[in-house]
Amino acid sequence: MADPFAAVVVVPVMLAASSLKGRDTLILAGLAVATVLALAAISQPLPWTPGSPLILPSLYRWAAAVALAAAAVVTAAYARRAAAESARMELALHAAEGVLAREQRMSALGGLAAAAAHELGTPLATIAIVAKEMARDSPPGAMREDAELVSSQAQRCRDILRRLAEAPDAGDRVYARVNLAQLLEEAAGPESDDEVRVEWSVMAPSDTDPPDLIRYPEVGHALTSFIENAMDFAKTEVRLVGRYDYESIAIEVRDDGPGFAPDILAKLGEPYVTSRPSGEQSPSGHLGMGLGFFIAKTLLERTGAAVDFHNARNGGAVVAIRWPRESIEAPPD
Repeated sequence: MADPFAAVVVVPVMLAASSLKGRDTLILAGLAVATVLALAAISQPLPWTPGSPLILPSLYRWAAAVALAAAAVVTAAYARRAAAESARMELALHAAEGVLAREQRMSALGGLAAAAAHELGTPLATIAIVAKEMARDSPPGAMREDAELVSSQAQRCRDILRRLAEAPDAGDRVYARVNLAQLLEEAAGPESDDEVRVEWSVMAPSDTDPPDLIRYPEVGHALTSFIENAMDFAKTEVRLVGRYDYESIAIEVRDDGPGFAPDILAKLGEPYVTSRPSGEQSPSGHLGMGLGFFIAKTLLERTGAAVDFHNARNGGAVVAIRWPRESIEAPPD
């Protein structure tokens, strides 16, 4: 162990600890320690001057071997920890970049929605006026019914735009609270039609009082978006199931359709991911752009919810939303 280059044995261990898996690092460190101890036991005298080799005491050789082994272990442990910290920092950076990109897309969509609400006001008013005149001048029959339908849908669009433009009164304590059954009833009420019915129910332990929830507009918009999507794929029924217990509050939107396509299931919630039929091929007439799920999921996550998409065992798609009670439950009066 008098070789001045013996310290080089530490370098491979340090490099392995910073780049290889833990098992491989342990194996290489063990080999390094075994090599150092073996060299201490069978080392030869270091060539020095002719006829006078450098013979070091046995105690020195073993002390140098132990020092090199300890250096290899400590250096490997430090390199391993530094590599783990670097990986965590890189992961956190990627996560922060993803959140920032998501917020930027959401802000852009918010500006687009505001511009659309402003620009759509005038054409919707024109459509409503023309539809009323057509309904008034048309004889009883299919044409009058179609004109009345156009008028009612134009009025619905104007109501939606008005709700987007208005902010609820923060001081209205009655409006600011809603129970789970009322929330599901409001979301399901206007969505049923002759082909697909929308039903709701609430399930909970009998010894638990039903909670009052904070009335987040985001939650109502998201539920409406999920219900409309489910109606496009459902055969006969869409169900809203609310659940609550001592720790959480959950809502599921279920349909009896074919379920989510496997190739998009893992990417649902990202923009421009959709399998919805577009235009006239869609029962609701919606154009499939994949933004509805993205907007709804982002809005729900802002209220503290976790959103999961999966297929039911007996068929059909399921959107599961879950909040911790403290994030959405209204404070007591």
